[in-house]
Amino acid sequence: METNYLILLDYSVGEIIKIRLTEQEKAESESYEDFEEFIRTLEKKYGFRLSDCSWMSCEVLSERSY
Repeated sequence: METNYLILLDYSVGEIIKIRLTEQEKAESESYEDFEEFIRTLEKKYGFRLSDCSWMSCEVLSERSY
């Protein structure tokens, strides 16, 4: 599975953050042994703190709202 999207649930502020990874970010992520270490490099760029978030990665983004 190729990781194209990173979805974060920031429970400190009740926010869902959806990030579509750039080609550069995808390539960079492969140089990390642990994907979570790569996510930490994105904290400042996208304005979140991983310690306040749950996350998932996916190839195709699908959403439902009720």
